Amino acid sequence: MKKYIPNSITSLNLFSGCIGIVMAMNGEFLYAFYCVLASGIFDFFDGMSARLLNVKSLIGKELDSLADVVSFGFLPGVIIYMLLKDSTTNQYIPYFAFLIPVFSALRLAKFNIDSRQTTDFIGVNTPMNTFVIVSLPFVMLQFPVLLNTWVLCGITLISSLLLVSEIKLFSMKLKSLRWVDNKFKYIFLMASIVLIIWLKFLAFPIILLLYFIFSKMHFASEKSNNSNSLNL
Repeated sequence: MKKYIPNSITSLNLFSGCIGIVMAMNGEFLYAFYCVLASGIFDFFDGMSARLLNVKSLIGKELDSLADVVSFGFLPGVIIYMLLKDSTTNQYIPYFAFLIPVFSALRLAKFNIDSRQTTDFIGVNTPMNTFVIVSLPFVMLQFPVLLNTWVLCGITLISSLLLVSEIKLFSMKLKSLRWVDNKFKYIFLMASIVLIIWLKFLAFPIILLLYFIFSKMHFASEKSNNSNSLNL
């Protein structure tokens, strides 16, 4: 039975993503956020359970990507679509939002065949991108000026390009628990938790910025440590 556990968790990711899409289409953005959060949790634990139970499979890998296209591709696209509908009278512009699922699918396909991404990411991962986008309706309540057609189109374009960019970003997969190896990951995680408690939805765009900064610092530190080891 244990071989079915990871795929069952992945299926819950997909199921939650489908419900989130319905919530977003009904304008229930808070419930859509909860669905994204649930999908993120399921996405984290399906891989962990596969490793713990030693039941990795090709089907599981493909199912994971298909679930992520829905939960972290189509769902954020629907959120931008709904926001664009509210910001313009043009009936065609809102469809620009679906660049996000297209580039999310490209990013996931790239990830599956890119040997450079076994331990870290090249380009923004789809869950991180989705959490930023799903926070936008709440950010715009605080800053209504952002509910602008061209701002939303700009966000759509930038987030789509970041998904398939060549920016190297760390993952939270840890080779060891040692502080010296993971200090920037730990600081980033703690800072993210504090920001979410303090700023709630406003925290997510800031967390993305911190992700870029701490990733750069992490890889610079890693390179320096490797260089010192070679010199010794």
